[in-house]
Amino acid sequence: MTAVRRIGVLGLGTHLPAGVRDNEEVARDAGVTAQWIGERTGVLTRHVAGPDEAASDLAAHAVRSAVEAAGIGIADVGLLVCATSTPDELGPSTACRVQALVGAHRAVALDVGAACSGWLFAAKVAYDWLRGSERDGYAVVVGVEAYSKFLDPTDRGTSVLFADGAAATVLGPVAEGHGFADFRLGSDGTQAGLVLIPGGGSRLPAAPATLAAGSHRIHMDGRSVSRFIVDVLPRLITEALDRAGLGVADIACFVCHQPNPVLLRRLGGELGIPAQRLVVVGDEVGNIGAASAAYALAAAAARHGLRPGDRVLLTVFGAGMTWGSALLTWSGADALMPVPAAASGRSVPRPRTPERNLS
Repeated sequence: MTAVRRIGVLGLGTHLPAGVRDNEEVARDAGVTAQWIGERTGVLTRHVAGPDEAASDLAAHAVRSAVEAAGIGIADVGLLVCATSTPDELGPSTACRVQALVGAHRAVALDVGAACSGWLFAAKVAYDWLRGSERDGYAVVVGVEAYSKFLDPTDRGTSVLFADGAAATVLGPVAEGHGFADFRLGSDGTQAGLVLIPGGGSRLPAAPATLAAGSHRIHMDGRSVSRFIVDVLPRLITEALDRAGLGVADIACFVCHQPNPVLLRRLGGELGIPAQRLVVVGDEVGNIGAASAAYALAAAAARHGLRPGDRVLLTVFGAGMTWGSALLTWSGADALMPVPAAASGRSVPRPRTPERNLS
């Protein structure tokens, strides 16, 4: 009987564009104060792609870093999955653009569209692909957003939260007892109108009227989305722990989508999660959508001193509406992280924290 292959994370890479907008600048455009933004969202800075940078450019940087961190060659990548809500164009897939930029000529390239849940949905695609493969191989899963191209800077409900960035993971075979387990994904299309870009698709093609109406910008029902998060995040965490027969104390790091640091910390506290075990990066990068959970996972690896055998609970949720969770037993992957809000935006390695600091 053939043993079931275990698939885990072998390397992580992230990229933030060089442009930065702080709360003072965002507040002026949105007609609020920097204090208002900080108190309600917890976001301090957000990175912004340049006029000549597309989602694929950001993703390519993250993919290169992840491949380097994993210690493999780009020619070893057999699958490249890109999760994004802000593609370079409606077609072809942004993954094909990324494939060309990084030279992953052997890789099958495809996109997954699940909004802020996209990276975990894409990881499940790669996980199943690799488990069904007849030979060893590697997959790269990259989440990326260039939200700034689709924001109305005067809309305080979106401009204060959303930002640009990319995070990539290399998936491949890991030792027994490590890797991903218990993926659970869900969707509810009856709530698709809560967060969307209404114009530019086949339902509402681009036209002078749609541009004048701002239909190519992100529209969000903030209150309804907040209610959705307050319901779904605690449920995802408690149900995942119950299925695994684990408690909060058994999880080294809780890695969630990062919609709003204030809300995330509040819900974590209500669930009894110690602050040092809840990874929060939204304060330094904002909501980077499909990249945010992978970015937070990279931060957990690079800054929180994750060690082989540590359990990580991954939870995501986003437009659609979509949601998901997975349990990841860490196998010792390295991460290359940029310095947030750095003028250069250059990716640099961060040393691992010597102390675990996870108790």
